[in-house]
Amino acid sequence: MSDGKLISAKAAAALIRDGDTVFVGGSGGGHGVPEALLEAVSHRYARTALPRDLTVMSVVGIGDREGGAAGLEHFAQPGLARRIITAGLGACPLLSRRAIANELEVYTFPQGVLSHLCREAAGGRSGLLTRVGLHTFVDPRLQGGLQGGSVSDRLVELVELGGEEFLRFRSVPIDVALIRATTADERGNLSCEEEAYSGEILSLAMAARRNGGRVIAQVKRLASAHSLRAREVKVPGALVDHVVVEPSQRQTYRFDMHPGYAGLIRQPDSVIDRLPFDIRKVIARRAAMELRPRAVVNLGYGVSNGIANVAAEEHIYRHITLTVEQGIVGGVPAGGSDAGAGVNYDAMIDQPYQFDFYDGGGLDVAFLSFAEVDAGGNVNVSRYGAAINGPGGFINISQGTGKVVFSGSLTAGGLDAVPDGQGGLHIRKEGRSRKWVSQVEQVTFSGRFARARRQQVLFVTERAVFLLGGDGIVLTEIAQGVDIEQDVRARIGFPIQISADLRLMDPRLFRDEPMGLCNSPAWSPAAGSALAQG
Repeated sequence: MSDGKLISAKAAAALIRDGDTVFVGGSGGGHGVPEALLEAVSHRYARTALPRDLTVMSVVGIGDREGGAAGLEHFAQPGLARRIITAGLGACPLLSRRAIANELEVYTFPQGVLSHLCREAAGGRSGLLTRVGLHTFVDPRLQGGLQGGSVSDRLVELVELGGEEFLRFRSVPIDVALIRATTADERGNLSCEEEAYSGEILSLAMAARRNGGRVIAQVKRLASAHSLRAREVKVPGALVDHVVVEPSQRQTYRFDMHPGYAGLIRQPDSVIDRLPFDIRKVIARRAAMELRPRAVVNLGYGVSNGIANVAAEEHIYRHITLTVEQGIVGGVPAGGSDAGAGVNYDAMIDQPYQFDFYDGGGLDVAFLSFAEVDAGGNVNVSRYGAAINGPGGFINISQGTGKVVFSGSLTAGGLDAVPDGQGGLHIRKEGRSRKWVSQVEQVTFSGRFARARRQQVLFVTERAVFLLGGDGIVLTEIAQGVDIEQDVRARIGFPIQISADLRLMDPRLFRDEPMGLCNSPAWSPAAGSALAQG
């Protein structure tokens, strides 16, 4: 490799200057994250106090959730960064605490917005015009996405075109793009054959190059020039300034290499994990009852992610298309810290195109979690208590889908409730924290905006199911063994309505055996026959 393209991580870190805007590729739990480069930047700053006052951006929040030095947490040292722009800080408790203390200027924007901004910057466009984020905390009439510090430079504005409201997110010029691939050849061409995620690394490289910035790629190995299959090259070498080889590069923070995540093998259904028999499984099961054959579906982080395991256990996942915003289409999305990856998928597409599909209304139903719900049907997942989670892809998904199912426990903080194995729920100890409140701390989903757009909105908990009606929240189902007054109304901080057609939740939810969803009347006879044979 000539022209000084091949360098060490230490040399790469030395190329970053005070005040630079550094855009970090990758997702969540280490997927596609150039960890060796981030570590080198952190170590340089610890030794020399350089560089200072960086603007650090990423599309997806990146970290191990443990409070250690991983992902964006490398930039938590005071003075290293002055501003953070990302979709979430849920995996970055150190940065979250600094934001809450107003020690950093921190913005959390919708994941799809940040993904599309990479493409806009690559094309030399000044920003992104979208309806995503209207009437949420991202809207400048509320907080403009600000989570910590004070506004030094307004990054989002409200505009009106043709009598319609839009948000305009401004492009931020990229000085340094830190990206990751699996293999680089001697010309700097990059392929991603072992990655669990491809994201928007091509757009990132183009955006940095257009701004006169540097593109630094971390890879696992080096190949001879022209030895990569041209159709497998994700980023052309002409866009790559420097390559850092890190042989110990892990596929995710959890796995050195998971061949299923790379799409190199298809796993038998028998090795896909079954969920423990607890209330999280009850919630995931009830949400899964909203699935229909041939539906195209998004699964969000948290309890909703368990729907994939339920769909596999019930032998229905092959007859629906499960997706996650990072680009997985089909198969079974991964859960926990590996969320964003998947196995047995049909395709792994670049993240900006996945959000094109979501924003354009391509999903039939979306399954998302909730932290707070209020009387207006507003939902908060982005900031609550002492934590800044950020919206992730939640705003794009929830605003772009005609039917949204929000899932979570009714209360939190020590809740001890168990399925009784007979068809009902036993609440042994109530949670200390109220999640259904008179007003959410931060609006991540607007109930009023949902009504105006005639969205169908459902709330699924371990003990009850609700829908968003024209005049408020309506209780439609309740678990056997649950008292409406004591266990539901008394735990909700606002009046709710009771449906005239109130019914018991399906008893199969609370039994430790497959529900037989593939034989449910909700599925067509043809689909049921195919499922029984599969």
